Amino acid sequence: MGKQQPQLSFWQVWNVSFGFLGVQFGFALQNANVSRILSDLGADPHQLSFFWIVAPLMGLIVQPFVGAASDRTWNRMGRRTPFIFAGAIAAAIGMVLMPNAPLFVAFIAPMIFGVLMLAIMDASFNVCFQPFRALVSDMVPPKQRNVGYSVQSLLINIGAVVGSLLPFLLTNVIGLDNTTEPGSVAQSVMWAFYIGATVLLGTVLWTVFRTKEYPPEQYYAYKGMDAVEVAKAREQKPPVSERLSNFVRLVIHMPTTMKGLAVTQFFSWFALFIMWVYTTNAITQHIWGVDKKWFDQSFLATLDAVPLEIAAAKGAAGDWVGIIFAAYSLFAAIFSVFLAKLADRLGRKLVYSGALALGGLSYISFMFFQDLTPVDVNLLITQVTVPMGALYLLVPMIGVGIAWAAILAMPYAMLAGALPADKTGIYMGIFNFTIAAPQIISALTAGLILKYAFDNEAINIIALAGVLMIFAAVSVFFVKETERQVAD
Repeated sequence: MGKQQPQLSFWQVWNVSFGFLGVQFGFALQNANVSRILSDLGADPHQLSFFWIVAPLMGLIVQPFVGAASDRTWNRMGRRTPFIFAGAIAAAIGMVLMPNAPLFVAFIAPMIFGVLMLAIMDASFNVCFQPFRALVSDMVPPKQRNVGYSVQSLLINIGAVVGSLLPFLLTNVIGLDNTTEPGSVAQSVMWAFYIGATVLLGTVLWTVFRTKEYPPEQYYAYKGMDAVEVAKAREQKPPVSERLSNFVRLVIHMPTTMKGLAVTQFFSWFALFIMWVYTTNAITQHIWGVDKKWFDQSFLATLDAVPLEIAAAKGAAGDWVGIIFAAYSLFAAIFSVFLAKLADRLGRKLVYSGALALGGLSYISFMFFQDLTPVDVNLLITQVTVPMGALYLLVPMIGVGIAWAAILAMPYAMLAGALPADKTGIYMGIFNFTIAAPQIISALTAGLILKYAFDNEAINIIALAGVLMIFAAVSVFFVKETERQVAD
């Protein structure tokens, strides 16, 4: 029987995850703008998913190793926080360098440099992601687990709202230019990345200095384990072949809950990847009425310059993607406030499945908003003119936001109780396979589906994402939840 882990105050729970706000701030900037940046630097629409493959690939490579290392790390900074801090520094460097890709043209093609910086950013974000997930499991007692992951979801979405909006605000409030010629990056996007790097470092430093992790003896006592026995086991350093064999054994014998969640994760993250990669193209074509030829790099190469009206439409649509991504993050943040209570009252499965189903229907509804009528929109801080169809897109963002909030919290709340306390980090890292693998598969196939099944009409692949999200909703009911037996 372990010692009773103390309950945390709300602000202690908040501090544990506050750095995730900055990490997600940077991640949201990446998700909303990388397709735009890579297109401006010369990528064709059906190539975008191939470039985006570096994101899940970095997660697949990085997170299990970081998880295993953080399980074995105890130093003056803590157990998880050294990795969070290091990842934040590297991510900030990548964010500063990526929009400056054209400056390095003498040494490397701008698009290739942009992809390399995307790889660095994603690897660094992934170094932060897993330790933040494990930190909640380490610090928050079982009775507060729904609250812990819901607060983390709230902070993630606050960061995502501001990060997604930032390029739009810099253009429409500050006055920075959002248009660009092929081979360069818009000024508004460049400065958004600089600000994002600063916010990332500041919030992570807050968590690092405001959260004191438990020392080994205390931690293992709370988890019902013998710290001496764990230390003895870790002093043994088996050969690489044996460690690899142990890792494979962990994967094969993963908890039943994790196996069930893997199916749900596959469908939901396949769909999310499609949204992040193709929403810009989809609404530019479907709502702003820009013909798909203006995304064809071979066609653009025959022109002396892109017509001003096309450049303006693409810039406006790119900014509006920031608005709708901010909207779904805002709705996710609001839903996160109620998520823990709903899960406690109705059960995690019902809440999780219902949220995913609503998200799927919302994706499909994109196809029905194609009104080109110009409308003036007062956003309080500024006024813009957009097609009516763009304004209507804010409605399905409610459903997408609810699904996103559930995806960020419910799988981890369901999983945390099923994991061995001494292997939480590595299993959280292994669980990232269920996030990275579907994105890699999506990256390898979505571009081909777009080109050969949908003739580069990007709105159709967004509808496909909706169908996949509904599959995810159904699969939730096949997940078997288990709970680690330790003292509360």
